[in-house]
Amino acid sequence: MLTLKLINEQTERVVRGLEKKLFPNAQEAIDKAKELDRQRREAQTSLDACLAEQKKYAAQIGALMKQGKRDEAEAAKAEVARLKEQSATLQNQKDEAERQLTAHLCTIPNIPYDIVPEGRGAEDNLVVKSSLRECHEGDTVGNWTTIPQNGQAKLPHWELAKKYNLIDFDLGVKITGAGFPVYIGKGAQLQRALINFFLAEANKAGYTEIMPPTVVNAASGYGTGQLPDKEGQMYHCEVDDLYLIPTAEVPVTNIYRDVILDEKDLPIKNCAYTQCFRREAGSYGKDVRGLNRLHEFSKIEIVRIDTPEHSEQSHQEMLDHVEGLLRKLELPYRILRLCGGDQSFTSAICYDFEVYSEAQGRWLEVSSVSNFDTYQANRLKCRYRDADKKVQLCHTLNGSALALPRIVAAILEDNQTEEGIRIPAALQPYTGFDMIK
Repeated sequence: MLTLKLINEQTERVVRGLEKKLFPNAQEAIDKAKELDRQRREAQTSLDACLAEQKKYAAQIGALMKQGKRDEAEAAKAEVARLKEQSATLQNQKDEAERQLTAHLCTIPNIPYDIVPEGRGAEDNLVVKSSLRECHEGDTVGNWTTIPQNGQAKLPHWELAKKYNLIDFDLGVKITGAGFPVYIGKGAQLQRALINFFLAEANKAGYTEIMPPTVVNAASGYGTGQLPDKEGQMYHCEVDDLYLIPTAEVPVTNIYRDVILDEKDLPIKNCAYTQCFRREAGSYGKDVRGLNRLHEFSKIEIVRIDTPEHSEQSHQEMLDHVEGLLRKLELPYRILRLCGGDQSFTSAICYDFEVYSEAQGRWLEVSSVSNFDTYQANRLKCRYRDADKKVQLCHTLNGSALALPRIVAAILEDNQTEEGIRIPAALQPYTGFDMIK
């Protein structure tokens, strides 16, 4: 949630940022926020004055009674009673203004950093780095043409999964429905190996492993911005009013909701493996076949809580960590800086990592690494006390390190040989085998 300080002091910057994110009627939305804030502040001022007047009259009653001025004391009591009613009315007005203001601010997305490019969608994202060739910033996805070529026909992972009995998509439909695959034999072992590999690498990088719940309450969903923006994409347990998590970002970041941290303890670095659940309402077509888009999947998430001064460095360290994982898995990748129109509701800047599937002839997103600035922290009331004992909002960051389905797809597709599917060397200590035959 944008801070009122930012909205009031940098109104033009906020409006420009919202327009970069293609948020409709940005100026009107900010004007409404400022008006609701004005109403809240005016109600608070009137309430404070009323309470002060009430306290003044209350203090007079005892003295008047001692002086025998009973009529004046009764008049003071009546005035106190009137002021109490007025205070209650003003309190309700203030509370209602605050409720409306908070609800309105929750509908306004975060504003992007200046470095975020203009653009309407995925075709306008910038390729900032690639393992395939040197590239210069300014190349957009729309004019990107370099792809791996080895001259050999490749089978897509759903055919490989059937050929080697690794994943049964039909059995998942029988048990649950489409988008809930069943991993079998070495397919299950490959999944477990990747989970352990990613967690081990995160541990080496200084992340503390967390094992959080995979269901959260509404307050947690609001804290990280999934609610109300993505409510329709989350599985909702209506009887208990709980939500299945779309990512470990939600429970792990909410550990620090309503918490004041010490600056010396930052940055906090956590990682978590969880199952993730997404309804993916409206998804259809070839891009959702096989493992490309699932309703339930495994993911390792890295989360940081940091100071504003250090969060840019933290973001870069997270990007380097994810890139290192893809290098160790020997997968061709590229890194995209998302344009304003393709960014999430809550992010200030986001980089996507994609791996190339020659079998499918397309790039597959496997990670998003975002800095949310103070947007989530303001919702969460996640703060820290600096060296001067001043309490400030933290910056929150997170990223996939990594999501498994498309990594599994890429490993199967990019490493198929006449003898079988080769397991990347870095993964072999975790699988216990070097080939799927």
